[in-house]
Amino acid sequence: MTGRTGHEGRGAAAGRGRRWRTVAAAVALLLLGAGVCGGCAEDGGAPGGRAPRAAGGGGGGSGGGHGGRTTVTIGTFGVFGYRQAGLYAEYERLHPDVSIKESVIERNDTYYPQLLTHLAAGGGLADIQAIETGNITEVVTTQAGRFVDLGRAPGVRAGDWLGWKWAQATARGGRTIGLGTDIGPLAVCYRKDLFARAGLPTDRESVGRLWAGDWHRFLETGRAYRRAAPAGTVFTDSAAGLYTAAVQGHAVRYYDRRGRLAHRDSPAVKDSWELAVGAAREGLTARLRQFEKPWDQAFANGRFATVACPPWMLGYIKQKAGEAGRDRWDVAAAPRPANWGGSFLAVPTAARHRRAAVALAVWLTAPAQQARLFARQAGLPSTPAAYALPEVADARDPYFGGAPVGRIFAAAARGIPTPVTGPKEQQVGTAVTDVGIAQVEQQGRSPAAAWRATLKEIENVVDE
Repeated sequence: MTGRTGHEGRGAAAGRGRRWRTVAAAVALLLLGAGVCGGCAEDGGAPGGRAPRAAGGGGGGSGGGHGGRTTVTIGTFGVFGYRQAGLYAEYERLHPDVSIKESVIERNDTYYPQLLTHLAAGGGLADIQAIETGNITEVVTTQAGRFVDLGRAPGVRAGDWLGWKWAQATARGGRTIGLGTDIGPLAVCYRKDLFARAGLPTDRESVGRLWAGDWHRFLETGRAYRRAAPAGTVFTDSAAGLYTAAVQGHAVRYYDRRGRLAHRDSPAVKDSWELAVGAAREGLTARLRQFEKPWDQAFANGRFATVACPPWMLGYIKQKAGEAGRDRWDVAAAPRPANWGGSFLAVPTAARHRRAAVALAVWLTAPAQQARLFARQAGLPSTPAAYALPEVADARDPYFGGAPVGRIFAAAARGIPTPVTGPKEQQVGTAVTDVGIAQVEQQGRSPAAAWRATLKEIENVVDE
């Protein structure tokens, strides 16, 4: 869902799929009135009565409400969009005995430590707690017993979710502690006017074929762009963004399948590192740090021609490029399927209104509701059944030349490999991008020296 940034920290790029939630919080509000158009309903609203009633009902517990109603509390970070899309109001209409109270902390790097503190104390928790994709492995590994097994909840079927998404929230013993909300399948957004001036194809199918199957072909396209690049422009925005896009397309990255740190010898890390630092040293990147002011300004100034583009990036581009970018940007398939972003809803065992909370979490993550959120917030559903619904299947974005964004992102989602992640996945990725790649791209240090600095930083953050 556009507008939620998971990990702020020092501006992590491996965490940038996680940090999108707050950085673009204003983007979510921007999208409420414009942008993705699903089917004929430009506002993304589903016809009355389409949203199914969650199995299990809305009751459970008592007190804490208004006029005898049960008040279900939900803790989130950034903008999830449930209120903006009218889902809370719809659920309350369907369940007159339930009211919903959302508590929002803007940044996940503030929200998540508080969640861990409350879990340890066994109190101060909302009935439903959101968990960001960059934190889910640590929660599953260390806190699974503190959450309800939603895999056993009425109306929940594991097969309704993408297999890799379901697996992320499932502990080794089979306990599933979270229901997947959105995901961030990867595409590439590109400036078709700059491509035309550089003598490259501009229609999205031809552009996608330029680099299909291999990020190294993406760089070959960058070299072709550079040969006739419009003055003052470069091919892509940042080496860190390129690294994140490439490494996220691999199943095994920083941890091996036995749960051991494997970053030193990981083929995915090695290949993605060489790709990113090579792009920086060749001058194919704008040498920008993503989500910082110069990067924002570069969208408006037309400084770069491509950016790795999960669904939430669409809203960010609209906000930063403004009306001057309308119909200049377009969307093409990425070289390889990858995921950059997403979250889960979980119910703590200490929830005051556990039964009502489970029912609400199940309803909010059902395909119909996820499709409605895509129409309003642009976060692609993690439930494949939603891809056939008009809010997704027919979604086109007029800002991006009418690109069939629902079809593009749904196709990418189906090819995402099941990731092997570890408890410090986010911290390790941050070290690679914010220390190592930044030293090469921003400071001109050698890749060897930057890699040594990266390894030292990883030792610090994971206590090797």
